[in-house]
Amino acid sequence: MEKDIKMNKIKNILMVGVGGQGIITASDILSEAALLDGHDVKKSEIHGMSQRGGSVFSHVRYGEKVYSPTIKTGEADILLSLEVIETVRWLVYANKSTKVILSETRIQPQTVKEYPEGVIESLKKEFKDFFLVNPIEINKQNGDNKVLNTTLLGILSNLLDISDSSWEKAMEKLVPNGTYESNLAAFRLGKKLF
Repeated sequence: MEKDIKMNKIKNILMVGVGGQGIITASDILSEAALLDGHDVKKSEIHGMSQRGGSVFSHVRYGEKVYSPTIKTGEADILLSLEVIETVRWLVYANKSTKVILSETRIQPQTVKEYPEGVIESLKKEFKDFFLVNPIEINKQNGDNKVLNTTLLGILSNLLDISDSSWEKAMEKLVPNGTYESNLAAFRLGKKLF
C-alpha cells in the first residue's frame, strides 16, 4: 500500500470497540509511534465505560502541529473498529473517503435484543477502502486472541507514514510484560493481510 500522508497534514484516526478489546492500548501504541517519528500528537479517549462490554473509543490526531485532541464530525481519515455495531455507532465521524478497518467481532449489546443483520454488507457498499478481518481466522494464526488489536494496528500501519521501528519501539514500551513477541508477530501478520 502506498503511504498517503504528508508531514504537514493532520491525520485523524478514530479507534472504537468495547471494553476488554484493547482499544486504549492500541491508541497508546499509535500515539507513541507517531511521537517517536517526530509528529505532534493529541489523543482523546473514553475508558470510563471500558469494563467488558461497554463502548470504548479513542481519537488520535497527529501531524506537524495539532491543536485539538478530538476529531470533528465527518473528518476521520481512518476508522479502526474491533466490533461491528461500534463501527455503526461512530459513522458520524466518517466520510466517503474514510478508510475502514473492521474486525467482524460481534458482541451483543445488553440493550439490543437481536443483533442487526446486513451491517457489513452496507459498510462494504459505503466505503471504497474497506479492510475486513475475520477474528476467528486471525486468532488461529496468532495463536492468541489477546493480540487482535495489534493485528489491526499492522493493517493501519500500511496506511500511515510512521516507521516500522517506531511502531516496534512503541509496542515494546506499552504492551504488557512478556507479550512483546506475540504482539510483534500479530502486528507483522496485519501488515501482510492487505
